[in-house]
Amino acid sequence: MACEYCYYSSKGSISDAFQRMSDEILETYISQHIQAHPGPVVRFSWHGGEPTLLGIDFFKSVVGFQQKYQPAGILIQNGIQTNGILLDETWCRFFKKEGFTVGLSIDGPERLHDTYRVSKSGKGTHSRVMNGQRLLQKNHIPHDILCVVHHHNVDHPIEVYQFFKKIGATYIGFLPVVNSPAGSVDPEKYGAFLCSIFDEWKAHDIGTVNVQIFEEVSAAAMGQDHSLCIFRRTCGEIPVVEKNGDVYPCDHFVRPTYKLGNLNTLPIGKLMNLTPMKAFGKNKKIHLPSTCKSCDVLTFCNGGCPKDRIQEIPGSTIKLNHLCSGYKQFFNHCLPFVEQLQMLVQKPTATGRNSPCPCGSGKKYKQCCLTQ
Repeated sequence: MACEYCYYSSKGSISDAFQRMSDEILETYISQHIQAHPGPVVRFSWHGGEPTLLGIDFFKSVVGFQQKYQPAGILIQNGIQTNGILLDETWCRFFKKEGFTVGLSIDGPERLHDTYRVSKSGKGTHSRVMNGQRLLQKNHIPHDILCVVHHHNVDHPIEVYQFFKKIGATYIGFLPVVNSPAGSVDPEKYGAFLCSIFDEWKAHDIGTVNVQIFEEVSAAAMGQDHSLCIFRRTCGEIPVVEKNGDVYPCDHFVRPTYKLGNLNTLPIGKLMNLTPMKAFGKNKKIHLPSTCKSCDVLTFCNGGCPKDRIQEIPGSTIKLNHLCSGYKQFFNHCLPFVEQLQMLVQKPTATGRNSPCPCGSGKKYKQCCLTQ
């Protein structure tokens, strides 16, 4: 494929999808990853370019090396992100046997998906991707949908969401295009996109469809830490290893100035504890714009992903997240839902059915939140 918004295309040969990591480096990486991980679950994420281009034999080697270095009592999980075009029954049997979870990239119905997700000859890929999705369903392989939100599908939130429901999606993630070869999605439109889908989800699909950013909202409401790195206070916990063993602090910062080292000369566990890695993680919070620090919804986004901080602020060298206004729109839209969730968490603290309701309504607890 040759997706027009692909940020990998700007990285040059270092991320050439057709060059394979050697077995020597692969084994070194897997052994170091397992050793450096705190456990009890060690997760591996395989992604692009397009990882299925490497063939099943590559991933059989992956599993073999994982089994070789797997300590007793440690569970190893693999996830793979794919465009789905090369999936067939052989791939599905492998995924099923080895317990792989799959992330499948689909941007909605055909006319919206094929706007940017095209082959190298410029042809649409939707029908081939959907064939892959049907194979995953047929073989009962857990798979998430990753939808890139761009200039075209952002104007059709309900159509996109209803399409995913129609094909049986139970977990959906939305990835907004920012500063890519195809430009950046309009932040206000992205905010409206999320708000529309949230209202539809809240009315009909709570408990049946999981939407990643809605789960992040719920986690914040419960006082839990974000699982999605872009909304955490600091970065630096999800490094990327390139095919030659070079290690970088983040998939979006594979640039010479951010290179931490090479796992052939220093183990990944030690690279993760180097000063540059720790500084990279802390810089997200340190370089938070002053407008963010006083924002009512700071706990929901924490300034967003540093790669998206491209908007100039007059009189400041620190930049604002391109999606800021959209995030504000969406998270403020969610506040009533968040307050309800917080109330549900507080319910057990009520002293009795006839006590004043902790929500402050003035009603008795049995006449208010107890019935919700």
